[in-house]
Amino acid sequence: MKDAIKKGLGFGLTSGVITTLGLIIGLHSGTHSKMVVLGGILTIAIADAFSDALGVHISEEFKGGKSHKDIWASTFFTFIFKVIFASTFIVPVMLLELETAIWVSLAWGFSVITLISLKMAKENKESYLEVVGEHLGITLLVVVITHYIGDFIATNFQTI
Repeated sequence: MKDAIKKGLGFGLTSGVITTLGLIIGLHSGTHSKMVVLGGILTIAIADAFSDALGVHISEEFKGGKSHKDIWASTFFTFIFKVIFASTFIVPVMLLELETAIWVSLAWGFSVITLISLKMAKENKESYLEVVGEHLGITLLVVVITHYIGDFIATNFQTI
């Protein structure tokens, strides 16, 4: 069960943070609408949580060697952690002006990725700098790309 919780936490947390940050940034730069950003967060918290959980479930079945109970435990914990971490981004968007909420969400997301990376590096006896740098670099890449995709959509598809 401990392995299922770790797998669910690692996958659900990472996906919950990076996917939701990418969505928030892209929707914000494309629409500047609090309602659209909130709708996106809620949608991703549920739909993508189911998708990720099923992806983990199928991946575990493909690998073989695990009991049906262990596979379902990994599926469940992935879903729960994804919903929880994606949903945390609702709070700043609901309570703050959208521009401020974006910056708070970025700080929160990067902090969560940093903390899980530090924990993982310590457990695996790896370089903190390398692990944190790699994970924050990927997170930053997602944020930058989705920002420019949102800008592109706003500029080129306003009449649709």
